[in-house]
Amino acid sequence: MKKTVLFTPNLLTYTTLALSVGFSATAYSASETKEVERIQVTGSHIKRTDMEGPSPVQSLSAADLAATGSTDLIGALQKLPVSGAGTFSTQGNSSDDTANGGSSVALRGLGASSTLVLINGRRVAVSPFAKDIETSFVDLNSIPMSSVKRVDILKDGASATYGSDAVAGVINIILRDDIDGFEVAAKTSTTADGGGDEQNLTLLWGSSSNTSKHNFSIDYYKRDAILNSQRSYTATADQRFRGGNNSLSSSGFPGSVEVTRAMLTDAQWAALPVSRIDPEGNPVRQTIFADVWGNDTCDESLIIGDICRYDYAPHSTLVPSTERISFNYNGSQEITDNIEGFAEFSAQHSSSFIEGAASPSFTELTMMGDNPNHPLFNDPSHFLHGVDISMRRRTVEIGNRQKDVDSEYYRAVLGARGSFSDWDWEVAYSAIRSSAVEKGVNGFPNIIRTQEAIDSGLWNPFEPSTNTEAALAYFETTTTRSGASTMQSIDGTISGELFELGDDMAAIAIGFEARNERIEDNPDAQFLRGEIFGTEATQANGERDNKAIFAELSLPVLETLELQLALRHENYSDFGSTTDPKVAFRWTPLDSLVVRGSWGTAFRAPSLVQLHLGRTDESPSVIDKERCRQTGAEADCEPTEYTAIVAGNPDLQPETSSNYNLGVIWQTTDNFSVGVDYWNYDQEDLIKKIGAQKLVDCCGSDQALVQRAPSQGGNLGRILVINDTFVNIGGRETDGFDLNLNYRLNTDNLGEFKFNYNLTYTLNFEEQSFESDKQGNTSIVAEDLNGEFQHPEFRWVAGVDWSNESWLANVGINYISGYNDLPDTNNDRFDIDSWTSIDTSVSYVGFDELTLTLGASNLTNEEPPQAPSDSFGVDSKTHSAIGRQAYFKLAYKF
Repeated sequence: MKKTVLFTPNLLTYTTLALSVGFSATAYSASETKEVERIQVTGSHIKRTDMEGPSPVQSLSAADLAATGSTDLIGALQKLPVSGAGTFSTQGNSSDDTANGGSSVALRGLGASSTLVLINGRRVAVSPFAKDIETSFVDLNSIPMSSVKRVDILKDGASATYGSDAVAGVINIILRDDIDGFEVAAKTSTTADGGGDEQNLTLLWGSSSNTSKHNFSIDYYKRDAILNSQRSYTATADQRFRGGNNSLSSSGFPGSVEVTRAMLTDAQWAALPVSRIDPEGNPVRQTIFADVWGNDTCDESLIIGDICRYDYAPHSTLVPSTERISFNYNGSQEITDNIEGFAEFSAQHSSSFIEGAASPSFTELTMMGDNPNHPLFNDPSHFLHGVDISMRRRTVEIGNRQKDVDSEYYRAVLGARGSFSDWDWEVAYSAIRSSAVEKGVNGFPNIIRTQEAIDSGLWNPFEPSTNTEAALAYFETTTTRSGASTMQSIDGTISGELFELGDDMAAIAIGFEARNERIEDNPDAQFLRGEIFGTEATQANGERDNKAIFAELSLPVLETLELQLALRHENYSDFGSTTDPKVAFRWTPLDSLVVRGSWGTAFRAPSLVQLHLGRTDESPSVIDKERCRQTGAEADCEPTEYTAIVAGNPDLQPETSSNYNLGVIWQTTDNFSVGVDYWNYDQEDLIKKIGAQKLVDCCGSDQALVQRAPSQGGNLGRILVINDTFVNIGGRETDGFDLNLNYRLNTDNLGEFKFNYNLTYTLNFEEQSFESDKQGNTSIVAEDLNGEFQHPEFRWVAGVDWSNESWLANVGINYISGYNDLPDTNNDRFDIDSWTSIDTSVSYVGFDELTLTLGASNLTNEEPPQAPSDSFGVDSKTHSAIGRQAYFKLAYKF
């Protein structure tokens, strides 16, 4: 392969290299001549002789990842300051989640679907199951950390280089290609508060020569579940003991009886109790009643606001149990002096087990007034005698909802690269398939058969202790949801030097990419017929073709100034074409100083889920603020679960954005460097669900959007159904700066210390949203979310690495600033506190080829700060409720 001879490197080379991959222990002499292979760095198709280009790239080595104490990638990457709102792990997975077992990172808080994830510079198929119904993402759990050589994070828009989704930046995962021999590693960990024990076993082997590299890995990972009941602060949905909200479910056990005006005769309606008189003098009737009749009654402590409540928290998983086994191969073989072939193969099988509280129903089930099991059948004097009723209840009798999710992941890349004359070329074919089967194995009732069991008298929902196993078996069912995401692509690039410009050469890269993407997400026929309540499932089937051509030009316009120009044109089969440019520069006025900047446009194509999602039912908790103001009833003023219907929108257009970055890197001394970058993003035509709470707040009286029971006494009726969908709405603007400090200290007797500090400070995060006034006039308004829920103003990590002879140690401090919670009924916002956690480890390398490591994540076992708006009192997308996790690891090289 072609080499480039680099003479007399100057201090600037070391500056940029140090900031991208950390301080190196090797220093070149100014009189030395080094042969350096040109390499392709993240953010450019033109090969370079140094790691640092005009765009900001943060690199994390395998050692950096391991120092976080995490056994998987998401555990390490979610601690980065550049990770923001929209980052998610398996924490918080429950039976209601639509992407159980998945995880991803959202750079700059712009959403996981706006962060492009690559493996060795190439795209990866998205998960078959979207997160929160709408967010398509690459599941980072499909990539074992043992196979990772480093992770490059490009922290500006890169659609001109990589195409769709590279709005906020790029996470490029570089696989190991440096294994020579055999390595084995084992790790075990446990948590201080119970649950979440982990075991990890890794086998690595490979060979390396001048003509070939072959790297193999097998990785086994197992983690036990953590239940909400195992953490004192998440053990109940009634968070009033912490000063939070009462989020107990309105679907209780044995439940509540509910009636509407349409179900009753005039005489029956007039017989209902009057709860109050409205300002106009009209009586307001009580229409919901906790079950207090017969032998099986609602616990008095759970009757709140005339509703029988239920505490679902103790029955739900905080983190599901997971088991994964992965195989990876990454290699190359020289074919001729100027051509080599390369291949990458990956396969993974994973299983997750998720548990949630018993299935809730919200007035879906009814009972006729003459049913012998009617709770007031034998009390003709009661005002509900003979009245047709509906009910809010949970089918606790058939147990908690339990899901098994089995996933398969396969990836294959075959390609060749080489050189002719002064030009480099590369071409490759990729095929990726990610599939999953989600089975509801316990606790799921079929609505049709449940109603039949009520009508026939087989099942008595008001006296659950009297029911037989046969009655329960009649309406309990199992569910199946299967999905697959596939991608096939072929890509090619050619790059080389064009002409001499001053003392350097102008370089160019041109290339193409063609790919086909397909997604399938199919629940079973029961879901499609609307026969399953108490859980969420999506249905989406779509396919698209994409063709792209791109070019990139590097111009050394001055000895100290490099200019980068890039342009990419893409055509999509389902919405049209887009062209995105990028301009970047790197200026070195001094050997110790780099000034860099970039500007470009980016886009995100509507995901196949957002375009093709079928009708999907959610069960969001919503505060009916307008009805609360009218009635003042606790039942209206607390979060209550309702049915929300979501569907795809085939008329969506892509999101577009522009971004720019301006930074300075200063190597003040050989051992100290400072880097500062200002970044700015401006997005338009964001694709979003309006959201159940937003729809109720803005348009709660619009029956097309919020269906309600008939009004009574001038008060809005109770919410029945909320209709939501995806729309191109408004825009988003955010800006801030990153600060990076690195210092190295060598001592005579105490060893070497490396200090680092990495800060991301967000100045603004303004997002447009859909609002309406009291007269029903709708408009788009801008809201600055910076410092609001899940949008902390700043995050930083600081650390020190120490090495001395046979010992290595590190300490890392992770800090997330405080922010405001979501507004309550009175539009007041609770202050969510800042959070600091400490990770540390110590390793002994004095044995021949053996390394022993002892460490802990969240060493001081800091509890996550309280977030009252969350049902469990924890913002699980920003903070971790795992607690202290101590681990021991050994690694041996043969």
